[in-house]
Parts: sequence; structure tokens; C-alpha cells
Amino acid sequence: MSSSAQVAAPPSSSRSNRWLKILALAAVLLIAVSFVLRFVFRYYLHYNEAAFTDPLLGAANYWRMRGWLLLHITGGMVAILIGPWQFSRRLRQRHLQLHRLSGRVYLIAVTCACAAAFRLAIATTFGKAWGFGLCALALAWLTTSSMAYYAIRKRQVSIHREWMVRSYVVTFAFVTFRIFNDYPPMMTWLPDADRAKLGALFGHLTGIGLDGHQR
Repeated sequence: MSSSAQVAAPPSSSRSNRWLKILALAAVLLIAVSFVLRFVFRYYLHYNEAAFTDPLLGAANYWRMRGWLLLHITGGMVAILIGPWQFSRRLRQRHLQLHRLSGRVYLIAVTCACAAAFRLAIATTFGKAWGFGLCALALAWLTTSSMAYYAIRKRQVSIHREWMVRSYVVTFAFVTFRIFNDYPPMMTWLPDADRAKLGALFGHLTGIGLDGHQR
């Protein structure tokens, strides 16, 4: 009886793990869609100087640099929405060509978003600390994504997956920052400038912590 129970346990555990992964990916995708609808679409739906320079949701120079801003948010939007599907084992097994194509689109989107992020960081009106943090985040984003591409080119699939997880963690750092910056209780505890800087730092630390847990 004991032996048969031990044999029966692994399939049940495997099913539980599979459902946990599905639920986790669904939750990530839901949060990503919510983020896009609230913080990204507004720039497409309200293409005017007042919306771009809104002191609460925009910045003083966003209208002047709207080309770079739209490149950044469009690339980030594509990456954040495509990313979760890249971790679907069923998609990889049944539609490998689609998985490869969406992976290429993800990498192109990240590259475009990073290029724009560097430009926006240099000209930021939020101070040098914010600009430095944005540059560091963009560099981490570009590095992790490049390593994922390099690994798959070398046919090192397991290493490729690890770097893709790291890349998407950095992608999601922008969402983490918004949650930390715009929702209670943190939004009521600190002044706007301090909260923004602390939120950027929190996004970095979250990425490092998730990466360490993945190992």
C-alpha cells in the first residue's frame, strides 16, 4: 500500500504544479493587461500636450520627446504582453515556430524600448537619481534579453529559459514600480519625489530577489 501510494503521488503533484503555473501565468497576464490599459493606452487615446505633460501621469518634457516616449511604451507593451506566452510549455511543444517568432518579436520590442529608455533617462526632468535608475534598469533589460538570445543561438535551451525569466522579471519591474508608487499604503507615506526614487529601487530589488529565488 505504501509503495503504491508513493507511485501515485508524483502524477498528482505534477498536475498540481501544472495548474499552479497556469494560474501564475494567468495572474501575470491579467496584471500586465491592466497595466497597459491604465498607463499605456492613455497616450494613444489622448494624443495632446495636456495629456503628455499631466503632472500626475506624465512629465514636463514628454510632449517634446513624444517620439521616444511612444517607442518606449510601445516596445514595453509588446514585451510585457508577449512575455507570459513564452513560458507556456504547451505552446512550445505544439507550436514551436510560433514560439520562435514571438520570441523574436519580444527581443525586437525590448531593444526598441531600451534604446528609447536611454534617451528618456538622459533628458529626464525627475532628477539625476531617477535618470541613473532608469539607465540601470534599461541596461539590465537589454543584457538579460541579449543573454537569452545568445544562449538559444548556442542551443543551450535550459540556460536560455533562465535568462528569459530574468528578462521578463526586469520587464515586469515597470509594473512593480507603478504598483508601489501609485497605490496605498506607500502613496500616502512619502512625498512624490521620494516615493518615485524608492519605487525604482524597489523594482530593482524585486527583480534581484525573484532571480535569486529562481536559482
